[in-house]
Amino acid sequence: MKKIVNTPDAPAPIGPYNQAIIVGDSMFISGTIAMDLQSKQLVKTTVKEETKMVMDYIGAILKAGGCTYDNVVKSTIFLSDMNDFLQVNEVYASYFKGDFPARATVQVSRLPKDAHVEISVEAKLF
Repeated sequence: MKKIVNTPDAPAPIGPYNQAIIVGDSMFISGTIAMDLQSKQLVKTTVKEETKMVMDYIGAILKAGGCTYDNVVKSTIFLSDMNDFLQVNEVYASYFKGDFPARATVQVSRLPKDAHVEISVEAKLF
């Protein structure tokens, strides 16, 4: 059985999906971009600021599902430009206390709403 997780503290889905799904002891968080919660428009600033917003939103979704960043076991980062890799890493790393999760980072030709960065994560409920 699956449990749907949505919170008003992160952007509402812009398509036919949910912010997150919990199945058993696993939580799967959809790709998240830096959208303004009120206007539903992308907050297009620097890649570091977008990454911070995305990570804050992921934190809110994790919390709504009863998790923290300590529960994250896998993340996927999608970048519109791999030249932003170091800047994204700097912000991303600051959200984890110790052991980092497994991760993949890829450059894509385009992201929703022309975002610089989109991140999705998987977490285990301990």
